[in-house]
Amino acid sequence: MRICVPVPCFFSQTDFPEAIRKIASLGFDAAETYNWKNLDPEEVRAVCEETGVELLSMCTTEFRMTDPAYREAWLDGLKESCGAAVRMGVKRLITQVGPDTGAPREEQHAAIVETLRQAAPILDASGVTIMIEPLNTLYDHKGYYLWSAVEAFDIIREVSHPLVKVVYDIYHQQVMEGNILNNIIGNMDLIAHLHSAGHPGRIELQFGENDYRYIFKRLDEAGYTGACGLEYRPTLEPMESLKEFRRIYLGE
Repeated sequence: MRICVPVPCFFSQTDFPEAIRKIASLGFDAAETYNWKNLDPEEVRAVCEETGVELLSMCTTEFRMTDPAYREAWLDGLKESCGAAVRMGVKRLITQVGPDTGAPREEQHAAIVETLRQAAPILDASGVTIMIEPLNTLYDHKGYYLWSAVEAFDIIREVSHPLVKVVYDIYHQQVMEGNILNNIIGNMDLIAHLHSAGHPGRIELQFGENDYRYIFKRLDEAGYTGACGLEYRPTLEPMESLKEFRRIYLGE
């Protein structure tokens, strides 16, 4: 499993190329970001080639899929985001599905499926994978529609396209569903990326209730070869927090 460092979690006040260089200096070879519009694509590609750090993922510009009235805006945002991803060498985009509109859940579920089906030509043209993200609605994302990874997997099966997957966030799912290892290992073909954080607090992994050493060991044994992003709010100084991660979980 590769370990991925989300730039905004650790280096939000740092110039992006310098942040990538810091990530490389710590021995990581993968990063991700969220909002890409303030980035220079050529500069991003150049610093990634210089350091050997792959920018694995970033976000789409639009996040409303539960309401068909916003479908065209989401698709337009996807097309723009895929174009930027190709220029930067990014192969995955994360999207949220939007708020619970109050309509029957089966209607919102169907709207998400249809939007993702209509995304197929854009994804095929770019080769970029889109990943929907279930989030917790108890603490961080009240009013969000997609809280269940099990429902997310159902959506991906209904869409049935190789470039439509799930980003499975262990922190969010510990809050909402638990059953972490069974849900990941039983659905690895539907998952393109993982996120992690310690719960409660969304902090360093070692300060939470999950045994991430055991989780990582089991996922490696199960054959997971993707990446896991360290999407937490560091309580330690950011560089020290990442060094501690390497010491605890990579044995360095």
